[in-house]
Amino acid sequence: MNISHFDDLLHAARAQPMPQRLLLVFASTELPDDCTPQQRADFLAGYGGALLPQMCVDKSPAELNSFEQLKAEAAQFAGDWRMVLASSLTGSVNAAPEEAAIDQALERMVANIKAGQLANMIAFDAQGEAMALQ
Repeated sequence: MNISHFDDLLHAARAQPMPQRLLLVFASTELPDDCTPQQRADFLAGYGGALLPQMCVDKSPAELNSFEQLKAEAAQFAGDWRMVLASSLTGSVNAAPEEAAIDQALERMVANIKAGQLANMIAFDAQGEAMALQ
């Protein structure tokens, strides 16, 4: 399945045979102090910068109807976020993932985002569109 919008991710997660938890990290961007003039110009034009995790949460696909619902919930807690990075955690045949496993996975996601290791995540902009991060 091609995931081009967050709602596609919701649909794919609901279609899985095992229970899923969506792991979500809301992030803003910042410009490092040691940036070059070109990096500063790119940043001011809306490109580049370092990701700064602001808030993380887990949701079952059944808890969300759409990206718009997630965005409305995030507005209450996450402040000025630029993107949401998403991953998932699969449970067993009859059980969702345990809280300890969810917490560990979210901690790893935050650490990986800070380290620039985004390979196992999908980034979505503030409109829910999938983004290609470089």
